[in-house]
Amino acid sequence: MSQAIQAGTFSLGDRTVNRMGYGAMQLAGPGVFGPPKDPEAAISVLRAAIAAGVNHIDTSDFYGPHVTNKLIREALHPYADDLVIVTKMGAQRGTDGSWNPAQTPAELVQAVHDNLRNLGLDVMEVVNYRAWGNLHSPGDESIEEQFTALAELQRQGLIRHLGVSNVTATQVRQAQGIADIVCVQNHYNLSHRNDELLISELGAQGIAYVPFFPLGGFTPLQSQTLTSVATRLGTSPNQVALAWLLQRAPNILLIPGTSSVKHLEENLKASDLVIAPDLLAELEDMA
Repeated sequence: MSQAIQAGTFSLGDRTVNRMGYGAMQLAGPGVFGPPKDPEAAISVLRAAIAAGVNHIDTSDFYGPHVTNKLIREALHPYADDLVIVTKMGAQRGTDGSWNPAQTPAELVQAVHDNLRNLGLDVMEVVNYRAWGNLHSPGDESIEEQFTALAELQRQGLIRHLGVSNVTATQVRQAQGIADIVCVQNHYNLSHRNDELLISELGAQGIAYVPFFPLGGFTPLQSQTLTSVATRLGTSPNQVALAWLLQRAPNILLIPGTSSVKHLEENLKASDLVIAPDLLAELEDMA
């Protein structure tokens, strides 16, 4: 299996992680709700990721809910010293599987304690505040109250580092006025590039940018250009899409998710795929 280290490294606060990480969302059941059909297969994916050098896992207690965190604990606890588990809070699941905001200070405090318990940790390495916005795109609401609540938990020693997710540049600056942030997690991929300027601004500050839906999420990337480039490189469209992100900026960290060891291997192969300038120029037209 390709090794995650081949994609290089970047900093998350005072921790150094391989730029090719893993997102645990798909380990839950259909619709990211309930348990997986095959829990042992999910555990195998997590262990294979670690064996391949992944040391950055993204998760949340609202995946399932509680499912992915418990799987991570079962598969990997006690955790390797270099493993950085990043979680997010700001949502909860309804009994019907619906996605609902959970953004009062009390709900955020409870979410931190739930994550700690289910992961078997005494302190969270990185916690992202996930602003609600328009579910998968940022809004313009203030995040002061919510981020202040998490900053207080950081002062209490329950959180080491803070980040934000589904936010605008204005909300990033608002958060930075309250506490340091080490990462921003937003929707970004080959065909969805609203954050071009923000990525550069964060890079200049040494802050990681972590795109969610790097392969399109619930609407997978589809493009004749992407397929054509992949064919000429002798690889898959998904590998090209991930490799493009790695070449886009050095502060981009990837967390592609999968519930299959085979697909994990495919994603990891993007770590050492180099796209030539002429092919990169073709991909730029996908925006």
